[in-house]
Amino acid sequence: MTDPHHWQRAIALIDMNAFFASVEQRDFPSLLGQPVAITNGMRGSCIITSSYEARAFGIRTGMRVREALRLCPQLLQRPARPKVYAKVSRNIMHSLVSVCPDIEVFSVDEAFIDITSCQKLYGSPERAARKLKQAVYEASGLLCSLGLSGDKTTAKYAAKLNKPDGFTVIAPWQAKSSLQQVPVTELCGIARGIGSFLASHGVYVCGDMEKLPISVLSRRFGNLGRRIWYMCQGADPDPLHPDVAAPKSIGHGKVMPPDTRDRGVLLTYLQHMCSKVGTRMRRHDMQAKTYWIGLRADTGWLGCKSRLGDFSNDQQQIYRLGCLVLDLCWQGEGIHQIQVTALDPRPAAMQMDLFSSSEDNKLRQQLNAAMDNINERYGELTLSPARLLNRSEMPNVIAPAWKPDGLRQTID
Repeated sequence: MTDPHHWQRAIALIDMNAFFASVEQRDFPSLLGQPVAITNGMRGSCIITSSYEARAFGIRTGMRVREALRLCPQLLQRPARPKVYAKVSRNIMHSLVSVCPDIEVFSVDEAFIDITSCQKLYGSPERAARKLKQAVYEASGLLCSLGLSGDKTTAKYAAKLNKPDGFTVIAPWQAKSSLQQVPVTELCGIARGIGSFLASHGVYVCGDMEKLPISVLSRRFGNLGRRIWYMCQGADPDPLHPDVAAPKSIGHGKVMPPDTRDRGVLLTYLQHMCSKVGTRMRRHDMQAKTYWIGLRADTGWLGCKSRLGDFSNDQQQIYRLGCLVLDLCWQGEGIHQIQVTALDPRPAAMQMDLFSSSEDNKLRQQLNAAMDNINERYGELTLSPARLLNRSEMPNVIAPAWKPDGLRQTID
């Protein structure tokens, strides 16, 4: 018989409850029990997240404030405080490490913890998981939901079953049966595209996966397909990934006033995003050669992938590239968002091109280094191109892929 006090593999998933809104309610007690919506500044028109009291009215992430107020006239709008959320998240993640060192920070408010090696220390997986939950509260004063199982996917599914403040255990030997009637798209990583493929092969709930040969998925999706096959049967083989991988892209985007047609305004937003991308790459000593510059209109994205003559992290070069894209792709349509993304960032130390060591480039590097030092000391864009005096007043937001350590630690 399986020993319930020792699992061959034990994975916990910590998920903070309405994280940003919970921080606001913690810091401002008058908000406790109230429907709260977090936006990017008081002028923000789109909801980043909301409290559970607001969600009871049907308010959800991504909803426009105007629509949310129709559903809940007493809704309280709060400006996001990304630096505060980042600090709280960092404290939480460090507290988890103090209980068990094997941790994968999944997002700003989620983390996987492999408690296999320390379950004997605490007596059982459940007791170790309780220690994690208590550590989160002691570090932040916030409640969280925890899912515990024998693999990452089942643990993540379990964590969302009893929100807020849940503690849900699905033992490894119960995982397959627990997922039998769960729609496959309820599992993390199976989005609409993969879900449609599975539906075309008669797989709608996890229990249907047994009928589908694993080879069908591996031919279509490779290793991901094989993982999905096991995920649906409560046996996700994916290990924890404690190290923060180098970013595959580095990008920044900004929403602008709807239907913007003023070229000067577009150029201001464009230069702002180019400056942020360049600064972020320099901070991590990275460069890129290929960039995607996009402008979002009502009909979709306008823009294209473009290349510099050499790898660079100089915002002026990126901006000149962006101006070319603007001239090529924009025909006067109303624009409401701009995005600039470096598609192939790599460590600057890898760039050994003899031509990149010209005096002009050396001077640009020195100027950028001096500017970065000033801005680091006195605030973002203290020293910047004159055009950016008219930049958006909207504050920065915390990046979805924020990590407390490593390359992704940034407020966008």
